Parts: sequence; structure tokens; C-alpha cells
Amino acid sequence: MKIGYYPDVVNENVTRIVASTVVFLGVFAILFPNLFVLGFLLLGFTLRLSYGPKFEPFAFFTSRYLVPWLGVSFVATAGPPKRFAQLIGFIFSLGAIVFFLLGHTLAYQITLATLVFFASLESFLGWCAGCFAFGLLMKLGVIPKEICERCNNLNFNK
Repeated sequence: MKIGYYPDVVNENVTRIVASTVVFLGVFAILFPNLFVLGFLLLGFTLRLSYGPKFEPFAFFTSRYLVPWLGVSFVATAGPPKRFAQLIGFIFSLGAIVFFLLGHTLAYQITLATLVFFASLESFLGWCAGCFAFGLLMKLGVIPKEICERCNNLNFNK
């Protein structure tokens, strides 16, 4: 699989479950600051951003085993906005690591709390702030029209 691949169609239910793992890990890292959990968060965002959900451990487990076991339906959603959201999560998790390493505790906590807040909106309410920002950038013409067309002309039959 080449780097930079992200599927045009993803399962909304999988993304919401994976967002809940971000919430859990983020809260854990706020309560018990450690580089291991922060590294795991960053690795997850890096893998999802670089290769889509296929190689990221939580997304892989969720899509292959948890969703079928729970009988959760496939709800198709456009992949490019979700990838943009992964980029934002990557930036926040990288920022949290930098603040942690520099000993800026308050900045570290605020950065992680912000990540947890927006991941909670995705996980519990199904509202993706990154997707919302992506839509605004499309309206402003920052996102190329080809991406818009890919989002609007998808075959949502998995």
C-alpha cells in the first residue's frame, strides 16, 4: 500500500468508535501524563493519515472484528474530510508531545483537552469538526474542486 492513500468512502460508525479510543487515550494521558500514551496517539493519527484506517490498530480491529461482532451497519461517508480531520488530530497530538517534552504542563493539558473535546463530539454526537472545517475550506476554494467532486460522486455501496 502506498503512502498517502486514504479511501474515498469510510464507515462513519468505525470512525466514531475509533474517535472514542482517542477520547479514552487523551483522558488517560491528561490524568497520567506519559510519553508512551502520547506516542500511541500520535502513531494512530500518523497511520490513519498516511494509510487510512487499514493499518492503524484501533481502526483495523474496529472495522474487521468489533463492528461485525456488534452487528453495526456500514454507514458510508466521504473519506477526504475524515482524512483532513486526521491531519488536525495529528497536529494536536504532535503539539501535545512537544509541550510534554518541554515541560509546559498547562499547554500540554489544554492541547489534549481540546483534542478530547473534539473527538468526543465525533464519537458521541457524530459531529466532526475537521469535516466541518473541510467543508468551509471547500466553499472558500482552498480545497480543490476535484476533491469536492470525489466527495459528491461516491458509490456508497462499500
